Amino acid sequence: MHWGGFWFVLRLPLLSEYQSIVQNFAEHRWSPSELSGGKFCEIVFTILDGYAKGIYSISPKKPRAFDQACKLLENNSQVPRSFQILIPRLLPALFEVRNNRGVGHAGGDVDPNHMDAVFVLSSCTWVMAELVRVFHNVSILDAQDIVDKLAERRMPLLWIGDGMRRVLDPKMGLREQILLLLCTSPGKIATAELKNWTGYKNNTYFRKLLREMHEERQIELDSDGSAALILPPGDKIASEIIAKRV
Repeated sequence: MHWGGFWFVLRLPLLSEYQSIVQNFAEHRWSPSELSGGKFCEIVFTILDGYAKGIYSISPKKPRAFDQACKLLENNSQVPRSFQILIPRLLPALFEVRNNRGVGHAGGDVDPNHMDAVFVLSSCTWVMAELVRVFHNVSILDAQDIVDKLAERRMPLLWIGDGMRRVLDPKMGLREQILLLLCTSPGKIATAELKNWTGYKNNTYFRKLLREMHEERQIELDSDGSAALILPPGDKIASEIIAKRV
């Protein structure tokens, strides 16, 4: 599955947030589902903004005035109608649920979390289907089928939190883990941090593997071996790894 020019840094966060919403909803954890809806909005905004400009941000961004930023997207007449009008008008409503309903503030006579979570899940699923439809140039039915399959998958490929990243497939090889971790991180990553994320213990072999990947032009390794950056051939391999999981 190819998701256009934004997949390098935005596709995995998008899939991760969407699957988090689905997972939390299935487990009746309404508040986490809504909180993920807020993050989902920021990623989708970044995608729409990048699509219109022809260049994508290296990471999801949250505009200072989210409503106004979404309103400005309506000026992009060169994009598909859903990217100009429908999604930009839906995102502020999703963001409002995050900020000013039961998920964000206590109080009120009736806890709105459950019905808000239903709204978040339905809206995010529609947005996902529309992104798939546009970027893959497929029918609405085919797009919905792809998104339904995404929703069926309960285990995300990557976990990110508290300065730590983990590939959640324990059977994935070290080389593949390194590529996946690098391709989802903006800029260079310290090799010590990368080793910590993989949980690998053999420092000698880890550095040897990084040098091999550098020679194969999968990654760019600093001359002192202190930091690494993914290169296009490694990026392609990482893309194939992710595509097989979705």
